[in-house]
Amino acid sequence: MATEKLENLLNPSKAGDLGNIIKRARSMAELTTILCDALPESHKTAIVAANIRDDGALVVICASSAWASRLRYETATLLKAAQKTGISATTCRIRVSQS
Repeated sequence: MATEKLENLLNPSKAGDLGNIIKRARSMAELTTILCDALPESHKTAIVAANIRDDGALVVICASSAWASRLRYETATLLKAAQKTGISATTCRIRVSQS
């Protein structure tokens, strides 16, 4: 079995599982940044991560249940920010991080 350099394994332009994982992680990070930027300054640290599901649901992971309550009032803002980037999100679900 030939060993590949770590650089080649982590190259997202290569076809393969690791490349796909890296691309997905980058797109999730970009989406998280876009959503944070759409929120009021006091809410920018609330979002831990964000993702789009295949069914069109925007899933926003926040740091605590207190933040979840506040972010539920911002779902229209979050959906609009996602839609401006071309993401066809239809619903927004706010979830609390388990860690």
